[in-house]
Amino acid sequence: HCCLMDNYGNYGLADDEVSTGTSIMAVEFDGGVVIGADSRTTSGAYIANRVTDKLTPIHDRIFCCRSGSAADTQAIADAVAANVELDGIVMGGLPSVKKAAEIFRQYCYDYRDNLTAGIIVAGWDPKQGGQVYTIPLGGMLIRQQFSIGGSGSTYIYGHVDATFKENMTKDECIQFCTNALSLAINRDGSSGGVVRLAVITKEGVERKVILGNDLPRFYEG
Repeated sequence: HCCLMDNYGNYGLADDEVSTGTSIMAVEFDGGVVIGADSRTTSGAYIANRVTDKLTPIHDRIFCCRSGSAADTQAIADAVAANVELDGIVMGGLPSVKKAAEIFRQYCYDYRDNLTAGIIVAGWDPKQGGQVYTIPLGGMLIRQQFSIGGSGSTYIYGHVDATFKENMTKDECIQFCTNALSLAINRDGSSGGVVRLAVITKEGVERKVILGNDLPRFYEG
């Protein structure tokens, strides 16, 4: 084993748990949601993957963003997707975004002592339209107009509080997420790579990738 230093100055073995590091967020708008994330996956201080897709589809109109242990969050997402698929079959249509978030919450709460998982669930359904739900460590569940998470989020609370506006358009929400994730990537050593976005509406899912050279530039003194 070789020793590596993590982002907190601690030394660990090179086979440290693979973590999604991460900067994730989602925001509601009239008619849908925008969900986004950076693309860096780390193992200790080693960048295991620089172009990870952290936007995980749960159903046709429901996605989640994952932070924490890559293995834990992927296992939960797979289990929730199976439950939601069954829910959609029983309902004979698109499943409820809230129901999907509640299934996530149940898993995260039941296994809170063994899991490292922070989840944002975002999607659209015919009953409640675009919705964003946050499930932080421990298994709480709350609906929010926008949510940020992961290690990079600690750097951008002031920015999102200052720039969020109610009733933003789809394009304004895309720019809001792009700016916030760019700032998080710039400051957080565990975040990096490209910004991946998904716009989820009644019409479907529109995916976007913003490469590093195209990300907004801010003060870098």
